[in-house]
Amino acid sequence: MYASNSTEPAVKNHTTRLPSLTGLRFFAALCVFLLHSLMLADPLKVTVPMSFFADSRIAEPLNTFVGKGGYIGVSFFFVLSGFVLTWSTRPGASSGAFLRRRLVKIFPNHLVMWVLAMALFAGAFTPVSTWLPNLFLTHAYFPQADRFTSVNPPSWTLCCELLFYVLFPLLIRPVRKAAENRLWLWAGVSVAGMLAVELVTKYVIPDSPRSTMLPIAVPQQWFGYIFPPMRLFEFVLGMFLARIVAAGRWPRAIGLAPATLLALAGYVWTIYVPSPYDFTLSMVIPISVLICAAATADIDGRRTVLNSRPMVWLGNISFGFYICQGVLLFHGRLWLVGDGTYSTPVAFALWIGFLALTLLFGAALYHGVEEPMMRRFSRSRKDRRLVAGGRPVPADRRENPTPEPAEQISAR
Repeated sequence: MYASNSTEPAVKNHTTRLPSLTGLRFFAALCVFLLHSLMLADPLKVTVPMSFFADSRIAEPLNTFVGKGGYIGVSFFFVLSGFVLTWSTRPGASSGAFLRRRLVKIFPNHLVMWVLAMALFAGAFTPVSTWLPNLFLTHAYFPQADRFTSVNPPSWTLCCELLFYVLFPLLIRPVRKAAENRLWLWAGVSVAGMLAVELVTKYVIPDSPRSTMLPIAVPQQWFGYIFPPMRLFEFVLGMFLARIVAAGRWPRAIGLAPATLLALAGYVWTIYVPSPYDFTLSMVIPISVLICAAATADIDGRRTVLNSRPMVWLGNISFGFYICQGVLLFHGRLWLVGDGTYSTPVAFALWIGFLALTLLFGAALYHGVEEPMMRRFSRSRKDRRLVAGGRPVPADRRENPTPEPAEQISAR
């Protein structure tokens, strides 16, 4: 059980739908797509260009502008995970039911893309010592680049999410017990933890061998960016932010418009921040402000672009969109159009085509895999019978009392 002490403070307003956070998820996934699709070289084959643009006056500035998008998108998802899970879960929820739902959420899409990647290309050169940890989402714990980027490279983030889910039933107890007048303090401690990780990455972790893709050593990339325990501070920060918003301690004067401007300014600022300080620290405050402002807009019942039906749909397919792009971009490009570069109009058309293809594949994963698997397996057979019979699921077996809002804003 998450909590057996009924005197623990519950998160208030937990029944409020937060569709704006669903809409925001798409922009985070898009940041990662922009990075992957406009890189100057394929991370798995550094002699092969990823960008379609032959004109270096276009390709290089685009690569510079989107080069930190992956860091920002991933950090956003980790903070959002902590926020959403804390918001949507209440005392008395079953740890087993929670973990079941989270595993069913991430593993089916992962397994589909794992099988596809292994069948199309990775199986020919990936040893069992590499593909087996990837299958069970433990490969991010290995410091070797050929391990943590194996099979379907974006799947390393799922190793982090899996750790968050396993630890959440333990973490939620002290987060709930934290006094409301100290929530901002604990949020600050979480940010300080990120700074500590990046200082250790910079000054303690070995600075060789150097990465072929990043201006940093592979051990530093792994420890400060890939290694799941080091990303826990973002998740915990999201948990405290959810409590801050639920307790009414978020400054209402910080609306969605200024939060968006701050996020855009933070994005530009991050372009110039050197590694490893751009992994999390440079953008985490704008990310936090944007998430809290979007949640507050929904609580207040305001209509925004983010909570419109098209944006909510794009947010819902964002996990599929994210998890399929490694296969489609890093290998589908070679298979479909080769490794050439093109004139600007042709290159732009190809880029739009791959964006549309990735969205289509992401939608197929959401509607054809993720949704059916959640309907079929996210609840136990006994709970499904109770729902089918018109009886409510007992509180001690629910992830939260209102699963629909939680599902709308569930993290990747």
